[in-house]
Amino acid sequence: MACGVFGEDWNVIYENKSICAPKGSTVNLTCTYKYPEKLTLTDTFWIMCEKQNKPEDIQSLKEYSEYKDRVEYFEDKEKKKAVLRLHNVTENDERAYCFRLVTNTEGQKWIGKEGVKLAVSALQVKAPQLVLEKQTVNLTCETTCSLTDGFIWYKNGQTLTIQSETLQLQSERSDSGHYSCAARGHEHLSSPAVNPPQNISVSISPSGVIVEGDSVTLSCSSDSNPPAEISWFKENQSSAVGSGQSFSISSFKSSHSGRFYCEAQNKHGSQRSASVSVTVKGIHYKQILLYLSCLKSEDTDNHLNGSQDIEQKKVNQS
Repeated sequence: MACGVFGEDWNVIYENKSICAPKGSTVNLTCTYKYPEKLTLTDTFWIMCEKQNKPEDIQSLKEYSEYKDRVEYFEDKEKKKAVLRLHNVTENDERAYCFRLVTNTEGQKWIGKEGVKLAVSALQVKAPQLVLEKQTVNLTCETTCSLTDGFIWYKNGQTLTIQSETLQLQSERSDSGHYSCAARGHEHLSSPAVNPPQNISVSISPSGVIVEGDSVTLSCSSDSNPPAEISWFKENQSSAVGSGQSFSISSFKSSHSGRFYCEAQNKHGSQRSASVSVTVKGIHYKQILLYLSCLKSEDTDNHLNGSQDIEQKKVNQS
């Protein structure tokens, strides 16, 4: 506390010196205050504590574009209690917030210097890199700061009864699914679900008849989190023939024909697709024209040769 005019005291007491909130949540920072009663309080607001040493930079949070649509102030003047409500918090909001009092007397202003330090936690599920069937597996709901209200677990969007930081599974086939967690009281703000690659499949473009010389692209799709790394294989070949979401052959030849499949892998597991057959099934229109042209040329030659034979026979007969 410090003395103001008339020997009376200024003071700001924060309900919590630090708060950890899940990313995307709404958080309330609360304080009570005291000021010399013979002064008239004209304004109160919340500021970024780091600005307090530069009077020219001290301004309400509502004056900043990144805060103005997310900040609300509430105050009970009789109880001398003030609340800063900050919506949709992100990691960029991690700092200390101080309460500011302004009176109608020149030089009689006050800042509760320590403030409330806000930390923002992004939840994520930590799982083993390799999961074997029948093996005990622990999934952990990780936070970057301490959330003491407990956790809620979800499997495929359905709430589980486990409420601890760790979820233990026996790695049965029935345990397969998408797992996510949330902090109690913030159930709508669950972590991204984690799962090994599932539902992996291959599509071919063009989807119709492939003719020699065509450009052929195979695309691999999978359901996984985090996103899977894709490798391409041709049956009867030991090493991969390509990588990435798609695999292309710019000028397809008969020698390229075969059965292809993709394999998706992330830190939670891997899965391969069914093989698809890619073969040349037709010839280009130009090749057809060339073939017809050759036939026509042969017919003409045969016709001329036939006419010459007839004429020669006539000469011999005469």
